Amino acid sequence: KGNGMIGNIYSMGLALQALEATRRFYAPRKWDCAQAFSVVSAHDYQQPMAIAEVLPALVGRSYLDVAGLDCAATKEMSPSRQLPLSPVLGTHSVPRAPIQVHYSITNALQGKHFHYSTSVTVPSGSTLLQVMEVAAEENPQTFSFQTKQTSWGPYVTSIHGLAGSTDDRTYWQFLSAGDALDEGVGTYKPHDGEHIQAVFSTY
Repeated sequence: KGNGMIGNIYSMGLALQALEATRRFYAPRKWDCAQAFSVVSAHDYQQPMAIAEVLPALVGRSYLDVAGLDCAATKEMSPSRQLPLSPVLGTHSVPRAPIQVHYSITNALQGKHFHYSTSVTVPSGSTLLQVMEVAAEENPQTFSFQTKQTSWGPYVTSIHGLAGSTDDRTYWQFLSAGDALDEGVGTYKPHDGEHIQAVFSTY
């Protein structure tokens, strides 16, 4: 993409590793290394899996380098002392200002079609998953949902009793202003007044 993104923010780590590892013998076209790395460095990665994939690229390595590691040389590199513990801070935190998020679910693809909308109030900095949980608490018959835990964080498997399926290539896609979110529900943080759409889609 023109802004340096390769696929989406989650695919960047492995994409950078692959491009760096193969650039000497496979170069179908030039790619803007600095632009791609600026995308990665500007993103606040939260998920361990994403961090594990992007860190090697940031230090100029790839997973291929593991085959050439000298384990004997690294035995003496283990820390000889523990880092000092930071002082314990008070448990009082500043309350976060409330924001309102508009949330809708739509199925125009399969079975009985539906479209429902709601507005929920959550503390600023809340994730989309927390927005969905509040909507489900306020109206469980309409906005109930299920997730499964993956190495990339929680993945929404069904909303309003309608589940995605690999057999018919369906899933719940999350959009903001018509664009697909580049983060999962467990890390994406909607802003005040944002409209998040969950649309039953096919791939």
